[in-house]
Amino acid sequence: MSKFSSWFVKFTGKPIQWLCFRTKVYYEDRKAQSRKIKGPAIIISNHTSVYDFAVMLYVFPHRYLRYLMAECLYEKRSLGRFLTAMGGVRVDRDSFDFSFVDKSVDILADGGVVGIFPESRLPVEGEERPIPFKPSAAYIALLSGAPIIPVYTDGSYFRKRRARVIIGKPIIAEDLASDVTDEKQRIEIISGILRNRIVELGNELERRIAKTKKQKSK
Repeated sequence: MSKFSSWFVKFTGKPIQWLCFRTKVYYEDRKAQSRKIKGPAIIISNHTSVYDFAVMLYVFPHRYLRYLMAECLYEKRSLGRFLTAMGGVRVDRDSFDFSFVDKSVDILADGGVVGIFPESRLPVEGEERPIPFKPSAAYIALLSGAPIIPVYTDGSYFRKRRARVIIGKPIIAEDLASDVTDEKQRIEIISGILRNRIVELGNELERRIAKTKKQKSK
C-alpha cells in the first residue's frame, strides 16, 4: 500500500511540483551518478525546510524512497497517516529506540532506497549550515554496505527562481577512515566527511549558477 501511495502522489503531484519548486537538477559527474538509482542506496541531503522531502521525491522519480522522519511530524494524526502511507520510517529522537536502524538496513538489504537528513532537524537562524551531522547515516551505511548518494538543495521553494539541486558522486562509507579501529570515532569521522561533501556540493552548485549567469550576461 505504501509503495502504491508513493507512486500515486508522485504522479498526481507533478503539476504542483512544477508550480512550487520547478527543480533544476545538476550533477557533480553525470557519468558517475544519474537520477536513476540502481540497487540499494542511501540518499543524504542538507535540510532547508519541511518541503525538502517533497523535492527529493521528484529529484529521484524512478525509485520508491523510504525517508527517516522525526517523531514530531507524526503528532498530527492526518500528517502521520500520510507519512506512514508514503513509507516513512519513524525516528523517535529523544528515546533510545533504534529500531529505525534495523528497519533501514532491512530496506537496503531488499534493494530499496533510504533517505536521511543527517542534520536531524532544521537549522535555526544564526547557525552555520549545514549543522553537524548525526551518526545515523554513517552507521546505517557501514552496517548495510549500501552506497551513499550526497545531494545539496538550495531550498529555493515557492519563489520566482527555480529550486536547484546537485547530485554528488556515490560514497562508500567502508572506504572512509578504514584505518580507525574505534567504531564510535570512525562514525564521527565519516559523519564529518559526509557533511564536508554536502558543503562542497553547495559550493559547486553556486559556482555553476554564477557561471550560467555570466554566460547569459554576455
